[in-house]
Amino acid sequence: MSRSVVARWFASFMPATVAIRWSERVRSAVGALVGIALTGTAMRLLLPASDVDVPLLVAPMGASAVLLFGVPASPLAQPWSIMGGNLVSAVVGVTCASLIANPVYAAATAVALALCAMFALRCVHPPSGAVALTAVLGGPAIHALGYGFVLAPIATQSAVLLGAAIVYHNLTGHRYPHAAPKQDQPVRAPGVPAPAQTFARADLEAVLRGRSELLDIDTGDLEALLRDVQLQAWSRSFDELTCADVMSRDVVTVSPATSAWAALKRLERYNIKSLPVMDERRHVAGIVTRADLARARPRKPAGWWDRGVALVPGFGGRAPAAQRAVTAGSLMSRSVHTVHVSTPIADLVPVFANYGHHHIPVLDNERRLAGIITQADLIAGLYRQSSREQRLAA
Repeated sequence: MSRSVVARWFASFMPATVAIRWSERVRSAVGALVGIALTGTAMRLLLPASDVDVPLLVAPMGASAVLLFGVPASPLAQPWSIMGGNLVSAVVGVTCASLIANPVYAAATAVALALCAMFALRCVHPPSGAVALTAVLGGPAIHALGYGFVLAPIATQSAVLLGAAIVYHNLTGHRYPHAAPKQDQPVRAPGVPAPAQTFARADLEAVLRGRSELLDIDTGDLEALLRDVQLQAWSRSFDELTCADVMSRDVVTVSPATSAWAALKRLERYNIKSLPVMDERRHVAGIVTRADLARARPRKPAGWWDRGVALVPGFGGRAPAAQRAVTAGSLMSRSVHTVHVSTPIADLVPVFANYGHHHIPVLDNERRLAGIITQADLIAGLYRQSSREQRLAA
């Protein structure tokens, strides 16, 4: 065997790079600390003083905490995995300990049967193998509990740790339990161009079934990841096209003092969905949409005059009194996503795709409104660039 082969073999032992921000690592570590501390405290409060043989914490909970707080998106860290896996493994471990006298054979059998049960019940949870071992090798105190070991400590500690993970993740803005995108849901917003389809969900599932090992990633997450990689690679070819090349320059705007009625009429006249609200320096103060203006529309005419003039030819466009008093400035959204004229349009694809934007104001160097980009503008620009590249390639 050559040295290069041996070197490559040893190099395969090197850990892969962990692409996780340090803030996320600290958040995970603090979560594990909180989860284990709450679990031990809860056991101390729930158990009567006489139950000294019931451990306040069992070792498998430490491994479960690593999964629940460190890799919460893993299918192995979901609620059914920890509860189902730990409970079924505890039952299998207690049964093997009572039926098989030799502890080594009992431990081996317990782990093997627990794994088979977890596969059958779709609740594979690696720390549950340690639960089965603990039931067999935990010593006289654990053996004395019998099947009570399933309830306390395993079920109780698993439930408390899981509850702590759910609360902690939601308080820190993290999604847990992890729900992958449904198969019938679009990966991105309608109307946004997507790369040519090179695989379907059925193809992905067929490949995964053909593998000889379990991958620790949800199929839906893997599909979304691969499609995002496709989109990133596809959009990279449009870096030379900027917002100034595709934006609409004749922008219909309103001022903060414009009445809601006048703003709505302007939307209807130009058949658009939103209006930038401009201040006296032509800076974008906000944006107002049809939905915003609809809040100012009364359900019925305010008085007999409004009902009467609506029937007279030429007066049907008169604003009800309640709507004349409401201004665009009072209804507008002040948090507006804007871009610079030099921004590559490739940067806009994820903005339109992931955040539901329909109109994005474009600013010049003085942060004044220079134009606006809609989904239609973006698609037209991408189409022109794609056609140009095809002509050059020909």
